[in-house]
Amino acid sequence: MVTPSKKAVRVRLAPSPTGLFHVGTARTALFNWLFARQNNGTFVVRIEDTDTERSEKKFELEILESLSWLGLMWDEGPAAVSDKRQGTGDKNYVGNYGPYRQSERKDIYKKYIERLLADGHAYYCYCTKEELDAERQAMLAQGLPPKYGGHCRNLKTPPAGKKPEVIRFKTPEAAVEFKDIIRGKVTFNAALMGDIVIAKDISTPLFNLANVIDDGLMGISHVIRGEDHLSNTPKQILFQKALGFNEVEYAHLPLILAPDRSKLSKRFAETSLLEYRAKGFLPEAIINFLALLGWHPKDDREVMLPENLIAEFNLARVQKGGAIFNQEKLDWLQGEHLKKLDDKGIMKKLKPILVEKNIQSSDELLERVIEVERARIRNLSEFAEEIRFFFALPEYEPKLLAWKKQPTNPTDIRRILTLVIEALAPLKLKGNHVGKDEISGALAELVETEGRGAVLWPLRVALSGREVSPDPTEITELLGMHETERRIEIAIKKTEIL
Repeated sequence: MVTPSKKAVRVRLAPSPTGLFHVGTARTALFNWLFARQNNGTFVVRIEDTDTERSEKKFELEILESLSWLGLMWDEGPAAVSDKRQGTGDKNYVGNYGPYRQSERKDIYKKYIERLLADGHAYYCYCTKEELDAERQAMLAQGLPPKYGGHCRNLKTPPAGKKPEVIRFKTPEAAVEFKDIIRGKVTFNAALMGDIVIAKDISTPLFNLANVIDDGLMGISHVIRGEDHLSNTPKQILFQKALGFNEVEYAHLPLILAPDRSKLSKRFAETSLLEYRAKGFLPEAIINFLALLGWHPKDDREVMLPENLIAEFNLARVQKGGAIFNQEKLDWLQGEHLKKLDDKGIMKKLKPILVEKNIQSSDELLERVIEVERARIRNLSEFAEEIRFFFALPEYEPKLLAWKKQPTNPTDIRRILTLVIEALAPLKLKGNHVGKDEISGALAELVETEGRGAVLWPLRVALSGREVSPDPTEITELLGMHETERRIEIAIKKTEIL
């Protein structure tokens, strides 16, 4: 098997396809991707799907789709649906160090577990769950930290009538020390760990051993991950040494906390990245937000594009303390990145959302709507719903046409809407599209005579089918005189059933 140069920067994202791709995993992916890009390195995606009961293909596809949407394209790993790159003749992968799914690496794991057993670094354990539970309770009763007592460590032959339960690593009673890029010197006392379970059987390693084997064979140089994995690091270092793999540099990212510094609620912690996409967030805004979850540039800038982040990112500037998830900050960044887009850029981002929402729009009308209404945009998904009525008049209750400050009078509503058509008629001679100032001027006398609400309320509802909408003169400008008249005539007919 080919092994990459140990001098090359190679990082990995190793998610388990057992749930949604959420903010924490996305932040880890971004920091790995930035570090790789900054160092002309390689960003590897490896799917940890050994938990066959909980792993699902749909979650793996969501991981890859989320990374693609964010623009965090991986150099090696499972091939994306439209990926034309190829590795060593396997169309399922990109890169030469696969397979990149742990479920397909069992033969590889078997070889290294056998080596640990043969070299005396590991042994079969025959202790049953009941025996281990009893031992644990006895140690707790004595005020001791529970750990395995090593009963099977030096067995020459299997106990009569027993079968192997697991495979354990012979943990040395020594300190394990390493330098974390973010946290500095970290020391663990391995003597407190007991002999660690490393595999269920000869070809089914547990998380820590599988990671070490994969990282070693894939030439991973830096492991950048959340601080919840910090306690796994000493175990993995011991396994690396026993197997003769190169040392890895570690960087453990701070936890993501709620604004009050408590544990992040499930509402945010477990929200799928694709849900943010469905809500209309820009990937650039999400990337910017994720980057600031525990890291900051040298200056006070907060609005940054991916190319800025690649130039500025430095693991040494990642904080040790918890990073605060602030939804208001994300909303603000969304607005700032929307400002950076011109009308065509917004149109490009908006059109797929309209298609997803089954809103059939003409490019000509959509372009005009964006030009006039873009100042209202905060969220593309919400904006798509807000402008839906421009492309198709929704159904609405006739009683909605009645202005709330006056008694419902169908005859009066018909009269006013008919007068609106008459007031706007001269503008049709100027063409289909007339500016809102001219429209306001044409309606000015009627508004003064009948009252602003009495005229503009039924006109608003007639044009939008809604109680809340942009100014009716803006809607008229965008719809054009012909569509405006058609919608008013529909409203007049509706008053007949009031």
